[in-house]
Amino acid sequence: MTRTDRQRWLLPSHLVEPGGRGAARPRRTVRDWIVDTSLFLLAALVGLLAADTSAQYTSETVTLLDQLAGAAACCALWTRRRWPVGLAVALSVTNIVAPVAAGALLASLFSVAVRRPFREVGWIVALAVATSTAQVFVRPDPTTHVGLSIALGFVLILLVTAWGMLVRSRRQLVEALRERARRAEAEAELRAAQAQRLAREAIAREMHDVLAHRLTLLSVHAGALEFRPDAPPEQIARAAGVIRDSAHEALQDLREIIGVLRAPGENGDGDRPQPTLATLDSLVEESREAGTEVVLDSTVDDPAAVPAATGRTVYRIAQEGLTNARKHAPGTKVTVTVRGRPGEGLTVDVHNPAPAGPVPHVPGSGQGLIGLTERAALAGGRMEHGPSPDGGFALHAWLPWPA
Repeated sequence: MTRTDRQRWLLPSHLVEPGGRGAARPRRTVRDWIVDTSLFLLAALVGLLAADTSAQYTSETVTLLDQLAGAAACCALWTRRRWPVGLAVALSVTNIVAPVAAGALLASLFSVAVRRPFREVGWIVALAVATSTAQVFVRPDPTTHVGLSIALGFVLILLVTAWGMLVRSRRQLVEALRERARRAEAEAELRAAQAQRLAREAIAREMHDVLAHRLTLLSVHAGALEFRPDAPPEQIARAAGVIRDSAHEALQDLREIIGVLRAPGENGDGDRPQPTLATLDSLVEESREAGTEVVLDSTVDDPAAVPAATGRTVYRIAQEGLTNARKHAPGTKVTVTVRGRPGEGLTVDVHNPAPAGPVPHVPGSGQGLIGLTERAALAGGRMEHGPSPDGGFALHAWLPWPA
């Protein structure tokens, strides 16, 4: 038997397979058998006590009929899970003429209080109180005062009903707590999946921003070697050096990006610092070495004073602009302008004129710009891009720089 099967056999049947009208009857569990047997024995004990008391002042025929009625009432308790309301009504009526059915009536009332809502329980309890009161007059006990008999029956019915309602409330509370725990677990899994998706998207954008620049440099110099096999050895050696350095830088950048996927404590010792506005000059120099004419116009006196996150975003925007210019407008002059000061924010503009020849088509174009637009928005800024009036392409972004 598996763990799930054991739990199903130990839980109450109403928590295992709740069946409605037309559904399969709930399977009786070990716990149900224990409870039903205990109620049967208690009802039989109460019935025997009542039969022994009534035998002292009734005839043998009436005593025999009482015993048969009490036995039938106790046996009927085994149907209390399937027909709790009908059983309680039948035992309430039987209790008028057969006091030995009082124990079975109390057990059936307990079952109704556990399984039915309060509105339904109310009228059944009222019926039981009425029939219990009528029983005092139909089958009076000479040894007990009428008022005491009525009060005793009323108190017992209320106590049993209150106990059943308490059990019902506790079960509902347990079910609510279990449902809340399941919902909290599902929400935690959903939040984890969403965080993982956002992390993957951030990694994808960062990988595009970084590797596109490096791979474009590789493509430019590899193309030069392909179309100029007769170039002087010095130029071939310089192009090969640029290819080697670009490949090394691309590998290092890839290691930095993949490093965020490692578990805590697994970062290598060779992790390099992230680019900032202070490293923009080196980016421009790399593009110039690749053959792109780049003009950098920056009025920021102290690039190191720019917040790291803002400077890194400016770096990625300029990097994407230079990469797109090499891919879609090779041979044109690219102008990178950076303006700003604390309190006013930073603006970065990347512009290139229209190329002299046909514009090459590059698959997947535009994904980097979409990612950078989202990145600028997350940083509290904005970014715009599109064709410029002179037929070229312009990229403009503004990022906050707190005072």
